[in-house]
Amino acid sequence: MSKQEKPYISADTVLPETTGKALILGALLSIILSAANTYLGLFAGLTVSASIPAAVISMAVLRMFREHNILENNIVQTSASAGESLAAGVIFTFPALVLMGYWEEFNYLETVLVALCGGILGVLFTVPLRSALIVQQNLQFPEGVATAEVLKSGEEGGKSIRFLAWGGLVGALVKLSESGLKLWSGVAEGATLAGKKAYLYFGMNLSPALIAVGYIVGIRIAALVFIGGAISWWIAIPAYIAITGAPEGTGAVDLGYSVWSSQIRYLGVGAMVIGGLWALLDLRSSISYAVRSGIKAIREKVDTSKVPRTERDAPMSWVIVAIGVMIVPVFIIYLRMVANVPISALMAIIMVIAGFLFSAVAGYMAGLVGSSNNPISGVTIATILTSALILLALMGSGAERGPAAAIMIGAVVCCAAAIAGDNMQDLKAGNILGATPRKQQLMQMIGVVSAALVLPLVLQLLLTGYGFGPATEAHPDALAAPQATLMASVAEGVFQGDLPWTMVYIGMAIGVLIILADQYQKNRGSDFRIPILAVAVGLYLPFELDSAIMLGGLVAWLVSRYQKQNKASKGEGHEAAEKASERTGLLIASGLITGEALIGILLAIPVAVYGSSNVLSLGLNLGTIAGSAVILAICYWIYAQASKAYKES
Repeated sequence: MSKQEKPYISADTVLPETTGKALILGALLSIILSAANTYLGLFAGLTVSASIPAAVISMAVLRMFREHNILENNIVQTSASAGESLAAGVIFTFPALVLMGYWEEFNYLETVLVALCGGILGVLFTVPLRSALIVQQNLQFPEGVATAEVLKSGEEGGKSIRFLAWGGLVGALVKLSESGLKLWSGVAEGATLAGKKAYLYFGMNLSPALIAVGYIVGIRIAALVFIGGAISWWIAIPAYIAITGAPEGTGAVDLGYSVWSSQIRYLGVGAMVIGGLWALLDLRSSISYAVRSGIKAIREKVDTSKVPRTERDAPMSWVIVAIGVMIVPVFIIYLRMVANVPISALMAIIMVIAGFLFSAVAGYMAGLVGSSNNPISGVTIATILTSALILLALMGSGAERGPAAAIMIGAVVCCAAAIAGDNMQDLKAGNILGATPRKQQLMQMIGVVSAALVLPLVLQLLLTGYGFGPATEAHPDALAAPQATLMASVAEGVFQGDLPWTMVYIGMAIGVLIILADQYQKNRGSDFRIPILAVAVGLYLPFELDSAIMLGGLVAWLVSRYQKQNKASKGEGHEAAEKASERTGLLIASGLITGEALIGILLAIPVAVYGSSNVLSLGLNLGTIAGSAVILAICYWIYAQASKAYKES
């Protein structure tokens, strides 16, 4: 939308937005979708935006009421997406406290307080940034534009909800069959080791949710994630084994995971640190503009009665007071942790500065390339590494709570940045539709609060039912929690002095090479860009996840290829048909993720009660061939439905 283009609903038109039914539905969807994203993130290390699925569900539900409107639907999806983005911030950091042994279980009150503070700060930080990034700079915000388009075509809500529902049903049935009934193994993998030197591995996780993630992010990002995995598993691990040799009595598959866990995944740490720093450097002028605009908005007193309805933000005086209030409980938590007032105060200061700065980075990156490419992992790990080094200098290497203190700083910053990037997309959608910003900001708060109150319970349920980190005899289906595991390793490694810095430095060098390649692509005007964080994610994910995501990306590419081959037959209707096809595939994929995640959470209940992951097992294992066939059938189904939608539109 250009700066001259009028919103869909004019500023002079006043429609009910924050109605009772919208508040209730928004809070419920925030809880459900944040729970689903919690499972997905702990399982796969990636999360997806819930704005469009929430918008479709909202349209289907509110259609049952006589009085409903497009701004009501927008308010619902705003609340829902705030909850799922808070889940991303929580799962990247909080499980690290359990993995480190600082918590034996999730402390409900502390988890709620830190998540609340981080999430609400993320909302507050975006208030002064909204005008700068959305109105004045008019950034693209692709997911926000897509959500607005879905809401504008709300007449299709009844048909669209079917795709979401069928996807959810299929995802749920496959997860129940694999993890509950144990009809087949969840991973197809194998490895060979010749002469204790030559190593070769391939594996794929048979998860519909991972296929769906690959489909949603598309072939470009999926390929870059896969390239990162190939660097780790097909180059770095074989090279390491060739140099050091393989120990006796270790299976080939276990050997690869052992080397990856202890050494190679730290390539991802180095690449992510470089990626976070590059994001700051590359966007320094734009971020400086956003920060200056935010400070200017804070200093200036605006008479809101003279401001059009579509430009009315939450009053800056309220924002400043609220930021101050949020710092207090965070400071108290820090003080309880380190029992030192000056250090706790320093931690709070670092948190506020890093939180605001990285919220600006996240908001700007979301505007440029969308939430999927946001450097949340990179800026969080950079924050934790920097905080750990500062705390090491102040507290010494013998400080038992030093690593946990660094994680706590990163937790607030991660929640704030995750919320900021995703919420700016919602504010962009509202800007296009003609929503009232202050009402969206209120609903963002409600979404954060709703999710924050439930997330500790979901985390505890998943911990009890599955466990986090490497699979063990007690928890054979443990959720990998890749980011949290990495954050814990970095924080502990700094204080214990055993961080494999050689691998970190090599990862940094890889990061620099990728950035140079990306700049080369940029200078030659190529559409194929190489965002560093996509490769970094692949570097530190288990290869089984990288390959499954790549398969989903290939399905998306095949759909795109079908559209191009049939473009001539559509003529002027190509763009509408393409949007219908993209929406169909997106909704099926979103349903697959939500269905699998919700069944995964529900399956944790009997596992936690009976203390066994085989409580629902039928004792019938059909092998990985059956699971692979199911996954291939799902891939074909997505392709067929998306192609059919294009053909019939």
